Amino acid sequence: MSYSTSVVSEFDYQCYGCNIQEFIAQIKESISYRLSGANMVVMGLMSDAQEELQMGANERARQTLNRAKAILGEVMEGNLIADVPR
Repeated sequence: MSYSTSVVSEFDYQCYGCNIQEFIAQIKESISYRLSGANMVVMGLMSDAQEELQMGANERARQTLNRAKAILGEVMEGNLIADVPR
């Protein structure tokens, strides 16, 4: 099944609050990911979601948690490294 770019972008915006593929590409370049791996990035996103819930930004927290789940999915598929060996 093929989806148009606008449909995928609308889905991404509703689900993640951003284009998830661009977000993951940015994660791969981040210092947190390069030094610690995806698990640390997910922990940071979960902390962000807690803060958003505290502020009453429930929809934003849902999108943040969805971004964290997307990263975990990429780890499970072998596209991201969970932990950087020390």
